[in-house]
Order: sequence, then structure tokens, then C-alpha cells
Amino acid sequence: MISADKPEGSSRGLSMIAHGADETRSVRRNARRATLLLGCCTIGALAACSSDDRGADAAVTTAATAPTTTASAPATDGPMTSTTPATEAPAEPTTPQTDEPAQTTTPETDAHVESTTSTIARPEGPAADVSEELTGGKGAFIAAGTTTDLGGGYVEHEYVASGTASSYVASGELTADGQWTFSPDATGPYRTRVLVRRPEEAADFSGVVIVEWLNVSGGVDANPDFETMREEIMREGAAWVGVSAQIIGVEGGPVAVRVPGDLAAAVVGKGLKGIDPARYGSLQHPGDAFSYDIFTQVARALRAGGALGDLQPVHVVAAGESQSAFAMVTYINGVQPLTKAFDGFFVHSRGAVGLALVPAGAPSDIAGSFGGTPSILRADTDVPIFELQTESDVAGILNSFSARQPDTDLFRLWEVAGTAHADAHTLGSNAGTIDCGTPINDGPLHVVAKAALRHFVTWVESGVAPPTAPLLDVNGGALQLDADGIARGGLRTPPVDVPDRILSSTPGPTASIICTLLGSTNPMTAERLAELYPSRADYEQRYAAAADESIAAGYVLEQDRAALDAYSHPELVAG
Repeated sequence: MISADKPEGSSRGLSMIAHGADETRSVRRNARRATLLLGCCTIGALAACSSDDRGADAAVTTAATAPTTTASAPATDGPMTSTTPATEAPAEPTTPQTDEPAQTTTPETDAHVESTTSTIARPEGPAADVSEELTGGKGAFIAAGTTTDLGGGYVEHEYVASGTASSYVASGELTADGQWTFSPDATGPYRTRVLVRRPEEAADFSGVVIVEWLNVSGGVDANPDFETMREEIMREGAAWVGVSAQIIGVEGGPVAVRVPGDLAAAVVGKGLKGIDPARYGSLQHPGDAFSYDIFTQVARALRAGGALGDLQPVHVVAAGESQSAFAMVTYINGVQPLTKAFDGFFVHSRGAVGLALVPAGAPSDIAGSFGGTPSILRADTDVPIFELQTESDVAGILNSFSARQPDTDLFRLWEVAGTAHADAHTLGSNAGTIDCGTPINDGPLHVVAKAALRHFVTWVESGVAPPTAPLLDVNGGALQLDADGIARGGLRTPPVDVPDRILSSTPGPTASIICTLLGSTNPMTAERLAELYPSRADYEQRYAAAADESIAAGYVLEQDRAALDAYSHPELVAG
């Protein structure tokens, strides 16, 4: 799962990214979006095609106000406690209730500025200094299961992000409705890193900057959202920025999820400073209490064009997966109301709770966070939020079902059947090094994620909401399965509707934390395949028809048809 990017100036050749010589990315992008919107209207996706006016209304908000410190209860060192009632799953998504919902208030102040890149007004606040480029040593480091090489037309640079950040303290309980009240608390200096991958030419830039909160659950900075959606990010011409927001990524620390292998053992838990002191030795992180403001300050710097060369951003959006999605929950519910720093949030594989606030100098306690109150993403946001969940996230250890919430004009939830929190695509060539007692999940989550990102960006840019999707069938906290062991309900793709293998979030028998997240892929008997498909031609025809349906529904992009077809295994079906 671990690889280091090549030093600056190295050749990069990602063959899946093509750049036409006779047309710019912007021309192709606009044509694809027109087709996407027309397709949504054609299939009657009312939610995606009835919001022409809503987008403009949602994008323009009253002036946000700067926070002031008020008397508030300090965050405790221990995990938050709550009792989650055991209930039968509702037929429709429900919003967790609380007897006394907290009200988030923002004091009025004159301190605000009009955004120069989007119509949302934002409070004044410090921006990170990103003028110092990182060079030398072994080159930019990131943990990745697949190649980190970039194709022609994209460049990679790495910068120090420095400044003085604030921690936050919560006033009152972190309630189930997500309407949390945070206030700035202590301050601390920081020098962290940001990794930038962007179009080399300004003419190829879409105007969108995707800021990923790098994931440290494996004890090292990783970029799972970039790996999952790389092809879509690059063919659309977005800039991607990975932020070393948490202390473990910089200084090292405890490892929540260990990955076997000598290469992983050589770097996990050591932080950038321990991995490559020649390049990263000057970095300094004050602890995860300050992570949220560091993330905000980097966003402000990017919005002003910092670290982006001659690119001029129009929209700055946040993304986070797994532990970083927990951080997105906390940011959305407590910090975004104060900062208005982001134009949207892509929340990928969240748990039921947010990442707990911690004391200065400490790393986040992801395990301790599980004791918190399940919380939805606050419903009074004024920017789009897209939540993408796998089977593992919904009813497994992450239990996002207990924080499931209904779709709105500014919230969309997709739960994808037959997928796992991490899978064969995520691990890449390293998948074979992990023995979970059965092959790990080989579902097409990354294919759906690319469509989700396309819809999300279109939503942010134009106000046209993504199509809705069915939710997984959950009863008594457990996924409901068909006779083959495949989950019922949810967003469906051909590998689960025209199965030749059983793709599941159910882990193999090996007892390890990582295996609980990897699901499984189990064979179907020859007899069962013969019952389902009279012939190989019948199987192929049905798979192709299901692929057409997924694309027409907007759950898969036409550009990713070949990737979806790769999950078809006609050789398993008798001729």
C-alpha cells in the first residue's frame, strides 16, 4: 500500500488519461456536462433536473460572520458517551432525533469579505503561507496502493503550509442533529505540507480545487480519494491538493490500521519527518486540536491562488475518506458555519460519528470517537454535501446507518451495494499481500465514485443536484441479503444485479482490523450460474443491459463503461 512519488522532474505516464491535441479539457468538459444534464432529464431524474433556479438561490447567502470566543464548556479528554437505541430499520431514511437539539449561533460582526471566487460571502481570517516549495530528499511521499505517476498535462508540486492555527472548543453537547457550536480556543504555530497536483496549463484548468484531508489511519499520509477518483479528477481538469492535516502524518504516532509487509513496516507511524528528514525535517505540527483551522487556512490560501501557479480557482471543495470523513463530519457540523471556507463537501465512507476534539499536542482518537453520539450532517448548510457510502460503512463497524439522513436540496446520499470500505482497487498490487481467509472485495466502488464526483462538481458549479439512489435494506442493524448472499437495495451495478461472483462487505475469517474493512469476493457454484444464465451469451447480454441502465441512471459515466465491463467474467459461465 506504500509508495513514494518520484522526485521532481521525473517522467509520469498514466495511460488511462488521454489529452486530445485538437480540443481543450474545458470544451470536452462542457460537452460532457451538457450530455449529463440532458441524460438526467431524459430518465426523469426530477431531483437532478428541477433545480435550475435553486442552484443560484443556494449559492448566494447572507454575509457570514467571524466567530468570537464565548463562555463554553471545554472538550473532555475522554470519549464522548451516548446510548444508541436499537430499532428496526425504517423503510425510508430517517433523521436521528434528540430531545434538546443544540442551536448553532454565530455572533454578528462587521468582519467579513466578499469572496473573489464564488458568490458566498466569507468571514475574514488568516490564510496559510504556501510560498515555500519543498524539494530535495527522496521526493514527495504519499502512501498509495496504485501508481502515483501523473499523465501528460499535469504537474506535481509540494509546499510548506505555515501559520498560527486555532483549536476549537465545543459549547454544549455534540448532538445528533449536527448543529454544533464551536468557538476558537488556544493557538499554536504550524508548518505542515500540502501536495498539489494540477493542470500544467491554465487553459486546461476547470476552476475547481479539490482539497483532500489526507488519511492517517494506516500511520502514514495516504490519498484514498485521489486514488479512487484520479481519472475523473484529471480528465475534468480539476486541481487536487492533499493536506497533511493531522499530526501522525507529520510527526508520527500510533497506527490504527496496520497493513502487513516489510515496506509498510519501514514507514508507518514515523511521520514525514521520520521518513525523509532531509525533505521534511523542518515541519512542525501542534496536534490535531488545530487540524481544522489548518485545513481552513490552506483553503483560504488556495482560494487566493496560492500554490496553484497561474491557475485562478473558482470553487474550492473539501473531500475526505474514512477517518478523514469522520473529520469532515466534525468540520461541517462545527467549523464550516464559522468559516464558510468550502463551496461543498465530498464525504466518503463516514462513520456514525464525527472525529472527537482532542487536547493540544495529541493525535485524534479514532477508536475513542466511536463512543460519540451518532450525528447527521447538519441540515442547515448552504453548500452541497455528497455522502458516498459502501456496504461496510452502513452496517459494519462504522455503523453509518444510525446517522442516515434523507436527501435534500443540498444533501445527497448514495449507498453502493456489493462494495467494501477498502477493496482490491484501493490496494492495487498489494491486495495479494493481505490474507483475510478469502479474497477481498473486488467491487466497482471506484467506478461509481467517479460518477458521484462528476455530479457533485456539477452541483457546486451550477446548482443541478445529483440523481437520488435507493438505500441499502437494513433491518435490526443488519444488511438484508438475497439467497446468494448479495445485499438487497442500495445503488445497484451490474456485478450485483447480474452476478458471477458474490461481492460482499462480509469479511473473511481472519481476525484483524484491516480485514473487517475489506469485505469479500466469493465464487458462485457452476450449478448456480447455470440456473441464472442459460448460456454465456445470455449472461453477456444481461450484463450489457444492466450497464446501460447504470449509465442512464447517472450512477456510472459513459467514459467508465470499459472499467465497469472489466468486472464481468463471462469465462465463469458455461457456453
